[in-house]
Amino acid sequence: MTNTLNASPAQVQDVPAWGAVIAMTLGVFGLVTAEFLPASLLTPMASDLSITEGMAGQAVSATAILAVFASLLTATVTRRMDRRYVLLGFSVLLIISNILVALAPNFFLLLAGRVLLGIALGGFWTMAAAIVMRLVPDKDIPRALAILFSGVSAATIFAAPLGSYLGGTIGWRNVFLLVALLGVLVLAVQFATLPRMQPRGRATLGTLIAVMNRPRMKFGLLMLVLIFTGHFALFTYVRPFLENVTGVATAGISGILLGFGVANFIGTYIAGALIARSLRLTLTLMPLIIGLAGIGMVSIQGAVAPTAILVAIWGMAFGGVPVAWSTWITRSVPDEAESGGGLLVAAIQVGIATGAAAGGLVFDVSGAFGVFTIAALILLAAAIIVTFGLRTDPVKVAQSV
Repeated sequence: MTNTLNASPAQVQDVPAWGAVIAMTLGVFGLVTAEFLPASLLTPMASDLSITEGMAGQAVSATAILAVFASLLTATVTRRMDRRYVLLGFSVLLIISNILVALAPNFFLLLAGRVLLGIALGGFWTMAAAIVMRLVPDKDIPRALAILFSGVSAATIFAAPLGSYLGGTIGWRNVFLLVALLGVLVLAVQFATLPRMQPRGRATLGTLIAVMNRPRMKFGLLMLVLIFTGHFALFTYVRPFLENVTGVATAGISGILLGFGVANFIGTYIAGALIARSLRLTLTLMPLIIGLAGIGMVSIQGAVAPTAILVAIWGMAFGGVPVAWSTWITRSVPDEAESGGGLLVAAIQVGIATGAAAGGLVFDVSGAFGVFTIAALILLAAAIIVTFGLRTDPVKVAQSV
């Protein structure tokens, strides 16, 4: 295979590496699938390991906490390493982490496996967009990024419902073994298609700190943390809510979560049209709709059909959150989009960790009902604050330094 990424810029632009883009997309699919699985398998995992569902939910927060550190440190720690080998290393971690979880005899080994996943997840996401932009000519970058993010939508559609269904038929441990096999496939495709890529730029922690200290960044990242805290408190404990509050059987849970995933996929494209009209409106509407859906689910507690509709509405609204906030980052720090992207990943993972951890504490005290009530209120508060406090106008490069 021709080593196109070590050629001159003109040569690189002439040779799009679509096979490598697909390999990156498979990596996204594998990592996000592994990240989302506990949401659909929380009950059997807790029962098998003789822990509470709140404790099992901490497996999600452990992944997110390590992903925060990985997103901030990966570029610096690996700044002299060929990007091809760094990505292959993350795929190896994906495989090992899922095998550890599948074989875990206790909570501590379960956490160990999820910690390794967090390192792979945070590190991969920090580099993903920047590397995909190196794989294709400039004119093909939007298409390549759309392919990359389709891995997230596909994982959202399949991970939770399929995990719930397979968990009831072959057991939750075998589900994680299947994801480990998916990781082997990802590794093989990446090994075959990813070209060598020497590191670019001078990635340092100082750059991240400088970007974070720019006007509007701290406020925006705090709002992003709040939104993901509320969302993942809901998402992590959606199965216990459907089982204990709504009274849905396992097959019904799979169907409802499938509806969430399909609606999420649709919401990603709706968000694009909304952002073209108003980024501020989009950033406000998404948490507002999710919060209202959560309040609605708490209010009707028990009616299956309305709950399924509200879960789908929630999924559609959340589909636009990553798209809208990625757009906000590119407008706010246009000259440091890669560093801004790292901060975006870190803020998202802090929100995931906080939502899963705090949700677990609330769940053990007041059950899924309490988790959904508090999480919905957090989302509504975030929507109001974003409306009146967040700046969304594009920053000129000369003004951002």
